[in-house]
Amino acid sequence: MIERAELASLIPHAGLMCLNDTVIEWDRESVTCSTSSHLRAENPLLKNNKLAGLHAIEYCAQAMAVHGGLLAREQGTQLPPGYLAAVRNVELNYAWLDDIKQDLLIDARQLMAQGGSLMYEFEMYFIQDNGKTKGEKVKVATGRATVIQMAEEN
Repeated sequence: MIERAELASLIPHAGLMCLNDTVIEWDRESVTCSTSSHLRAENPLLKNNKLAGLHAIEYCAQAMAVHGGLLAREQGTQLPPGYLAAVRNVELNYAWLDDIKQDLLIDARQLMAQGGSLMYEFEMYFIQDNGKTKGEKVKVATGRATVIQMAEEN
């Protein structure tokens, strides 16, 4: 398990803009992160004290960046800066992330890495525990994303 301070060292987002709290597990192809930052009053993405479901994409993109950072660190390098170039097949099942009181979990799986282009599929979900449906996985968002890494300047 990788805690927040180490996780934050892997991505360009700093302070409160680092949205994920923990890496639960990872391997060469995927990462699973968890967070409760969607419930924090100081979340920088809040507007009128609400956190739109659309922000699930940012949470998932940060999980992808963490995965890239872990892979780069494993090879003794640093993740080059990149940008989210496209998202596809996005399904958002909640209008407001702050309505979800459980921790959010994010799975990101790398589908392709070629040159400076990366493609991931992602899923954000929580585990329902209301007495009736204990342990049921509830999808919040799913989709695919393409990331383009910027060329390093010499």
